[in-house]
Amino acid sequence: MICKMKRRFSTFLIPVFYSVMTFSQKTEGKIIDANATTETKALYFNLGKLAEKNILFGHQHATEYGHGWGGDYDRSDVKSVTGSHPAVIGVDFSGLSGRPDSMIEKEKVSLRKNIADTYNRGGVTTVAWHFLNPASAGGFYWKDSVSVPAVKLIIPGGSHHKKYKAILRNVADLVKSIKGKDGKSVPMIFRPYHEFDGDWFWWGASHCTIDEFKTLWRFTVSYLRDSLEVHNFIYAFSPDNKFNSTAQFLERYPGDEWVDLVGMDNYGDFGRDGKYNVEAGFKKLKIVSDYALKAGKLAAFTETGLESISNPRWWTETLLKTLKSGSLKLCYVLVWRNDTRSPTHYYAPFPGHTSEADFMKFYNDPFTLFEKDLQDIYERK
Repeated sequence: MICKMKRRFSTFLIPVFYSVMTFSQKTEGKIIDANATTETKALYFNLGKLAEKNILFGHQHATEYGHGWGGDYDRSDVKSVTGSHPAVIGVDFSGLSGRPDSMIEKEKVSLRKNIADTYNRGGVTTVAWHFLNPASAGGFYWKDSVSVPAVKLIIPGGSHHKKYKAILRNVADLVKSIKGKDGKSVPMIFRPYHEFDGDWFWWGASHCTIDEFKTLWRFTVSYLRDSLEVHNFIYAFSPDNKFNSTAQFLERYPGDEWVDLVGMDNYGDFGRDGKYNVEAGFKKLKIVSDYALKAGKLAAFTETGLESISNPRWWTETLLKTLKSGSLKLCYVLVWRNDTRSPTHYYAPFPGHTSEADFMKFYNDPFTLFEKDLQDIYERK
């Protein structure tokens, strides 16, 4: 593992000059927040630079809990298998609204520690937002006869717009309070309203118009960035896998001035319910990657995975093979969470799992980067 790490460090610290120029020419100054912190700008640049030759591996809720455990210090199932945490740790802002204030404050404490710890170790945080419906019961999922189409209600002019602004202020207060041990604000990849092309969330395509969704996105970014002065976000746009062309991918895209990173969530093409269409999955990733290169954005495989990892060679024969195909330039790939109690709901291996050996091959491949492989990702060299 030590030799492997040295090989990866050399990739990061002494990159090929043309690769750096290819990325910097496309993305220099393109982060949508002109007042982003120095560390946020550095993370943005370095993610793009690393994507020229590598990809960071991520896991949702990796250090909060895992298969059969929860709340242990400095633990993750990935670290238990490989000796390193994932390079990218996923957290969620779901608990910041729709609950009693005492529960919200408790959630803030947990998030603040988790995100700061990841930064202090040199890792990267990405934030999902399973936003509880602010206008009805039903949670973040769409439930017929219970949920209301809240997007039109929370955008400017809507009956719940004032409430939405208060929720965003709560988000901003937390985000601005998270500091590393160096005293700096911690950068995060913020990925709100994901999988918006599906119907399962209240912000999905069947529950709001294209213009309503674009208005929601633009207001959210503008209010956080310009009014509340949140300057440590990289903003990520990620539909599910329902598109087959660039035009379909961009149908609800709010515009280049409102997005830093484009991605895709895709479980369906990569083995869900025993069904594989890896060729289609690759083509969709290529659409994402090619648009990012054209528009000067980062690109990522923002969610994927095979529940229970029923194929013991899924890591190398499906995921890694796809990621290394063609000319994809993706800065990270993230698999979903490992539930603490469910015997089947997990997406990363744990000690003794049948895919453990294959995951070690995935880990040892010079193409994949884990937390121990990162060095000074918040500094611009």
